[in-house]
Amino acid sequence: MNSELQGRAAHLAEIRERAEADMLRMGIDAAFIDKLVETFYARIQEHPRLGPVFEAKLSGRWPEHLEKMKRFWSSVAFKNGAYGGKPVQAHAGVEGLKPELFPEWLMLFAVTLSEITPSKEAGDWFMATAERIARSMSLSLFYNPALDDPAKKPA
Repeated sequence: MNSELQGRAAHLAEIRERAEADMLRMGIDAAFIDKLVETFYARIQEHPRLGPVFEAKLSGRWPEHLEKMKRFWSSVAFKNGAYGGKPVQAHAGVEGLKPELFPEWLMLFAVTLSEITPSKEAGDWFMATAERIARSMSLSLFYNPALDDPAKKPA
């Protein structure tokens, strides 16, 4: 049992080291993650449709949310386990959150990346990752398999 745990720990350490090396090669470090989160969420707050949804949920708690998002993106990029939350549960039932807001969220993210990312490779990696996250979140929150039933679709 002990050797199995040591094997897992070594495997996880290898994954983290590889992720850190990949990010470093692309010019990504903790300072970039901080800037990405701060710049992106400043834009979210100013956005006419996204801003009110976020503000209703986070009013008075923006600093905590930004720190949580920094841990989230650090965990995603560096595979370091910095984030241990449950994003789907955190977004379930958020008043005003609708599937059509996800493309707007992605557009703001893309604009932010285009302005601050140190390399095209890094921008592509973060954008592809954000698209996967948005698709997964949207499906988890809004997908209804019954709507795919051909028998239930209008003719």
